[in-house]
Amino acid sequence: MKAIECTKPEQLTLVDRSVPERKTGEVLLRMLRAGICGTDMHIYAGNQPYFEYPRVIGHELSAEVVESDPESGLRDGDLVYINPYIACHSCIACRSAKTNCCVSLSVLGVHRDGGLAHYLSLPRENVIKADGLGADQAAMVEFLAVGAHAVARAQVREGTSVLVTGGGPIGIGVALFASLRGAKVTVVDMREERLRFCAGHLGVETEHAGEGLRERLLDRTSGEMFATVFDATGSPAAMEAGFLNVAHGGTYVLVSIVNARIGFEDPEFHKREMSLLSSRNAQLQDFERVVKAMRDGHVPTKAMNTHTVAFEDLPREMPNLIHSNSGTIKALVQIG
Repeated sequence: MKAIECTKPEQLTLVDRSVPERKTGEVLLRMLRAGICGTDMHIYAGNQPYFEYPRVIGHELSAEVVESDPESGLRDGDLVYINPYIACHSCIACRSAKTNCCVSLSVLGVHRDGGLAHYLSLPRENVIKADGLGADQAAMVEFLAVGAHAVARAQVREGTSVLVTGGGPIGIGVALFASLRGAKVTVVDMREERLRFCAGHLGVETEHAGEGLRERLLDRTSGEMFATVFDATGSPAAMEAGFLNVAHGGTYVLVSIVNARIGFEDPEFHKREMSLLSSRNAQLQDFERVVKAMRDGHVPTKAMNTHTVAFEDLPREMPNLIHSNSGTIKALVQIG
């Protein structure tokens, strides 16, 4: 079979691999779609934490079942989406039902080879039937679940003010699920096409990042700033600046992960009695929440899929997808 390996920064290579041998308790899958996300772009650029080269990338995945155990509940040809977080189920986090931050978590395409390949064999618990979805939709479940998890972790309430800095796919997921909870959402980004998408397809307010942003946000909130602020920028400077956008008694959620130290002014932090949260990956209930929203017609998946790339063309097309002028919201790779 063929697979796409990130051999070193800025180099994707089409390589030959053996079809994986399915073990008991696993499901052999024929891969259909893979989404390209910020993690893949950071891997390609050479600045992704927890990563070693070379690695087959890809963790936003849909597939069809080729072979599984008779008692698995899956049949050959079933369309499935993938939970790419493979947990140990025995550590302190797993014992607290927080498998998303397992001490020895292994994420497809980051810690172990991912799904940009013709076939993949995974534990049954990481393979979930995608009834009622198409292959493209199923490949979008994971990144939206990251946003849904962040919103659930922050306990966003109806009628509260929410600021999302970073209008890429993860920020879009956060904004969408905060809106579905009835919050009043504002999205900030540097890219006009992202702001247009958020305003047009999510129905949220937007602000262009840049000169005078803080004053505009103060004006928008009558000087109070936001009850909950989410950072989805991947920028250390933006993450640090975001502390000042949180209202007194508010919550700041760092969804982005960066290979850097993040600092803040302690007097500003303390006088607000601010809650500071990290949000990592997603849990099963977050995936289920996304699938329900898709089935209910609340997720503009067709509009999100701005770019489609053939499997064999990805090594050549990757630089174009990550270019700031590409207009990419979500690119899907057609594997099969």
